[in-house]
Amino acid sequence: MSALKGVGDKRKSALAEYGVHNVLELVTTYPRRWVDRTAEARVRDLTEGSEALVLVEVRKVTVRPMRNRRTMVTVQVGDESGRLSVVFFNQPWRAKQLKEGMQVALFGKAEVFRGSLQMTNPIVDVIGDRTGRIVPIYPQSEKASIATWELAGWVENALDRCSARGIADPVPTEFLSSNGLIDRHSAMRAIHLPQSMEEKESARRRLAFDELVRVQLVLVGRKRAYEANHRGIRHVIKGELLNRFAKALPFPMTKAQKRVISEIGHDLADAAPMHRLLQGDVGSGKTVVAVASMLMAVQGGHQGALMAPTEVLAEQHFSGVSRMLEGLMVPASDNLFGDRPLRVELLTSRVTGERRRSVLEELARGDIDIVIGTHALIEESVQFSSLGVVVIDEQHRFGVEQRAALREKGNSSLMPDVLVMTATPIPRTAAMTVYGDLEVSVLDELPPGRTPIVTRWAAGPLVEQTMWAAVREAVAKGQQAYVVCPMIEESEKLEVASAETIHASLSTGELKGLRLGLIHGRLSAPEKDDVMNAFRRRDLDVLVATTVIEVGVDVPNATVMVVLDADRFGIAQLHQLRGRVGRGALASECWLQTKNPEEPSPRVEALVESTDGFVLAEIDLELRGEGTLMGAMQKGRSDLKLASLRRDRELIEIARRVATEIIDSDRTLKKHQLLRDELRLLVSKSEAEYLFRS
Repeated sequence: MSALKGVGDKRKSALAEYGVHNVLELVTTYPRRWVDRTAEARVRDLTEGSEALVLVEVRKVTVRPMRNRRTMVTVQVGDESGRLSVVFFNQPWRAKQLKEGMQVALFGKAEVFRGSLQMTNPIVDVIGDRTGRIVPIYPQSEKASIATWELAGWVENALDRCSARGIADPVPTEFLSSNGLIDRHSAMRAIHLPQSMEEKESARRRLAFDELVRVQLVLVGRKRAYEANHRGIRHVIKGELLNRFAKALPFPMTKAQKRVISEIGHDLADAAPMHRLLQGDVGSGKTVVAVASMLMAVQGGHQGALMAPTEVLAEQHFSGVSRMLEGLMVPASDNLFGDRPLRVELLTSRVTGERRRSVLEELARGDIDIVIGTHALIEESVQFSSLGVVVIDEQHRFGVEQRAALREKGNSSLMPDVLVMTATPIPRTAAMTVYGDLEVSVLDELPPGRTPIVTRWAAGPLVEQTMWAAVREAVAKGQQAYVVCPMIEESEKLEVASAETIHASLSTGELKGLRLGLIHGRLSAPEKDDVMNAFRRRDLDVLVATTVIEVGVDVPNATVMVVLDADRFGIAQLHQLRGRVGRGALASECWLQTKNPEEPSPRVEALVESTDGFVLAEIDLELRGEGTLMGAMQKGRSDLKLASLRRDRELIEIARRVATEIIDSDRTLKKHQLLRDELRLLVSKSEAEYLFRS
């Protein structure tokens, strides 16, 4: 860094505080936007009330003291098309920052004040003497005192110094030419010093591809390493047991269920162990698919296990699966009568004493076909005779280690096949990037008999009266309702207090005379169960709850949900909550209450418009941005600075294809030394291990 022009010890320290410690980090600090001086950013193009960016020269700066030791800095700026006043309240340092003759970019809302255009407290980027047609604007740091024009100068200096020998390109040229990608050196120069916006976009596309191909190399490498190092069970996928199950169902399977069971069957018949993600919206029939997968194991003489994140959900699964499989007989050639009853058992921390000992012994002997439980299934004392298929529900609630621990319960050299399920739809691009080492199946069709949920927005006294009337009306018809209390992120204690307050208020107010129950996270497991069971038995009309009911609660008689302060929740969470109603043939509705009667939040608006979880997942990604989504990935794979999960679907698919071709021909990248070196440099050690272990 010290070799760069203008980077002495002081600026080197400032750069370190900014997050740049070497030339690689400098040249991969990309502009946050680019301004075309010839086509935009002129004063005359500003319109009152609209946000815009202008490139202007500072002409005059004045400082005026105000009351309470506050200051007002007024800056006169302009370009060849006109002039503009800029006012900064209580930012006295602006007078030192902005000098006459300086070129700056301003982003803010233009208003008319005393007949002239004015911006108040705009975002300011000092661009110095950058005179190119396209001006790159870098993220600035007031704390580190680094301006965009300084970064631009250092980056240009660094690129000039390496122009003679060029920048090494790790991607083989045949992949670049066939996918319309420019070389790395040209891309690096054009992202920082573009001659046109088209050139900048070509550069962004290539460098975004590089980020994505690194992610995909790790994921494909991990998948291939797992397949090479583990052998799976070749399951009997077509058998009488599966036919009997399908015929015994009280409803026909959807086309989506049949398609997904066929995809899973294809995996189960193969010698490589399955590792598949099943995405299914709320109520799409994932349980039927999970049971069919486990039955494919059972009909070949193996066992199935389903692990759920909570005891309530495990018990609910046990109850539902037991009903689904009631009376089902397993064809058994070693049985005198030719058939034997299918055994399904529950194993949670509440199964204790003699009952627990019995379940553990029968599991180890192979007398139990399917076991359903919580993380109790991965305790050391639990042994299987021959674990064939593992199903993990709400997989995001389990860590990698917990999933691996259950998979390793297979009592042989053959690995059980794993199906992980989620009811939180993931956008396709995100699934390919975050869960790229899993095959993905999607249930995108609801079973017949489900009545769509009507979602309404409630804000203001009149609409809220209608909302509470809807609850009372449903109860009068013999139906039930949920009232979900506001999310208070800072403290579970506050959330519980809020739930208790709302319960008391509704009992004496809007829902007086109805039988109200209360459930929240601070109740013990038995207390929660008591309340839920009372609600299921219809001993309660309304359940006031925190988000503990978000996953897995299944009460078909509950037809109305009220979510208070709905704008405090995320889209995925609101969609999960809404899925607690509409679970039967009865018409259901969900009320999303907010404090602001003027306009709903975009999240609430999205829920009112759509009940499709996959549509909502795409909207969520759009609204939320992908930072948090990528942040959920393990360290080393979250370096997407230019690539976007929202707009780069085509690039993600290209990167996946390229990574697969490279890994399949050279699993440890011995013939692709530059790629290997780059991954070692830019991907964390634990991730790189998947690629490079022999």
